[in-house]
Amino acid sequence: MSTSGMMPLVEKTVLSEAQQALLSRRIGELGLKIEGTPLEPLIAELYVELERAGLGFKPKCYLADEWGCPQGVPVIGIPFYLASRELSELEGLLTSVEAETEEETLMYLRHEAGHAFNYAYRLYAKREWRRLFGRYSQPYRDDYKPSPFCARFVRHIPGWYAQKHPDEDFAETFAVWLAPGSDWQRRYADAPALAKLTYIQRVARRYGHQTPVVTDETKDAPVESLTMTLAEWYGMSGGAETTACELPQVLNEDLRAVFPAEKGQPAIDVLRPLRGPLLEDLYRWTGLNRRLLRALVDDLFRRVDALGLKIEPESADARLISLATLTATLAMNYRYTDRFVRL
Repeated sequence: MSTSGMMPLVEKTVLSEAQQALLSRRIGELGLKIEGTPLEPLIAELYVELERAGLGFKPKCYLADEWGCPQGVPVIGIPFYLASRELSELEGLLTSVEAETEEETLMYLRHEAGHAFNYAYRLYAKREWRRLFGRYSQPYRDDYKPSPFCARFVRHIPGWYAQKHPDEDFAETFAVWLAPGSDWQRRYADAPALAKLTYIQRVARRYGHQTPVVTDETKDAPVESLTMTLAEWYGMSGGAETTACELPQVLNEDLRAVFPAEKGQPAIDVLRPLRGPLLEDLYRWTGLNRRLLRALVDDLFRRVDALGLKIEPESADARLISLATLTATLAMNYRYTDRFVRL
């Protein structure tokens, strides 16, 4: 689950000389490792949580190109940038999505531990697993269409991620079951998702201290195998994937309604620092592809700037709520019609 891939920003990103120099280096030659970094105690915390939950299973972790377990292999890949404070900062600057906090990193570790536990004991091949979660062989799609707030699924990673695929459903359910203080029995007491959580409880007790069936530790895209430079990784050498967002001009009138003031501070100056939080909230509640959300928000911000729209300090909160509502409506329109605006 990578957030990498540089997209155009509303405001040009200014990098220091040290960051510019870092971009020219090949990832596999940076000498990155987990030992001695903030990742090490977080992985140790994951192992403590697994042990407290009655699981002797402790999946090995390694630095990779993104979050994930190789298909069917019970090991955990962690994005390489999390092993370096400088790289984590660069990740936030170049993707407009801040690198994972310690709390978020633990969330992802629990999720990936769910995949690893599933693979280690081949639970996905068992009849009850298929009955509860679906077919593991079901096609895996990045652009899935979730049903927000559906009570058949737990909530853990933003974007209704449990609805992406049966394998993700299991991993998300495992993460909720494992997380200390999640109080899942109460939270999901009246939800169909409770049956999945109680299943996790049963299989954890059954297989908790059994030797894994799968012991393969083949890594997928380990950090030492990444030969591209950081500049190439972030798409700064001309290969970045971009997404066009051509909204009709009529939306200019909607933006004027959101920011009707004739005097005041330029609205774009207020909006720029809020771009990241807005994108994260949109992703959390709509589940729409991050790339599309960036394209949508950037187009709206460019229009606000080009139109010279103003915002008065005393009405700023109301104006921002109005813009967030407009943007969420456009995003959900895309979710269910494949268009931000139907022409």
